[in-house]
Amino acid sequence: MLNNICEIIEDANLKEYNTYKIDTNTAYLAFPKNIDELINLLKYIKENNMKYFLIGNGSNIVLPDEKFEGMVISFKNLNKYEINGNKVICEAGAMLPKVAMDTINHSLKGLEWATGIPGTIGASVLGNAGAYLHEIMEYVESIKVLDKDFNILTLNKDDISYGYRTTSLKEERKYIILEITLKLENGNIEESKALVQDRLKRRMESQPLDYPSAGSVFRNPSKELPAGKIIEELGYKGKTVGGAEVSLKHANFIVNKDNAKAVDIKSLINSIKKDVKEKYNIDLICEQEIINW
Repeated sequence: MLNNICEIIEDANLKEYNTYKIDTNTAYLAFPKNIDELINLLKYIKENNMKYFLIGNGSNIVLPDEKFEGMVISFKNLNKYEINGNKVICEAGAMLPKVAMDTINHSLKGLEWATGIPGTIGASVLGNAGAYLHEIMEYVESIKVLDKDFNILTLNKDDISYGYRTTSLKEERKYIILEITLKLENGNIEESKALVQDRLKRRMESQPLDYPSAGSVFRNPSKELPAGKIIEELGYKGKTVGGAEVSLKHANFIVNKDNAKAVDIKSLINSIKKDVKEKYNIDLICEQEIINW
């Protein structure tokens, strides 16, 4: 019955579906390839009182070690997008770096900062992803969402409140993001590509791209006080728990050095939070979402 709805794998391993490469499992892993398949799958889940979890590229999250006794829905195949003039219409599963590079090749500017963010555009909008003093919500014009009664609604930018690495969509979890319309400005291909290359060089010099991670662990308390600087001052660089390590290259990154478990990563996160609170009286806010099935 289930495979009549969309492609589904039973007893699936999720190691290749999260950027930390945590070796965890789910009873079912589904790959809807269009909105109709997604809606039919969600209706089946509701009728059968199943638990479910949505996953984009699996970046910016820490999955649990325990098996999920439900349905993980991957947005991997909901990845179509089109560029019309200065507007970009993307399904939620489209990869943000791919969309960003394609907009540059269409002489549009605005998303140069996004070429190094390894996430889907839906998840990026949900958490208002950003870098280099830009954020995705600057460019959002409207968002098509699915409500709990399976109605498709269109939200304008003014309908959504947002701030640093958050949106009302993330806080309320009332909707599933289906499609995003971005509005960009006309730009110069060569200037944009030069900017991308400069930032790629800076990223390779400063970030641990040779081990699995999920990006920055904590939000920066302020522009003047980066989380990485605070953590480094506490001597955390190179500290390990199990297979997880605070990166020697950038202290606001935890990397999977040797088959790390979620419990190893969470142990480091909690230890850093505790020590930063004690030493600086700062409550670090985790940018990564720690998932509990």
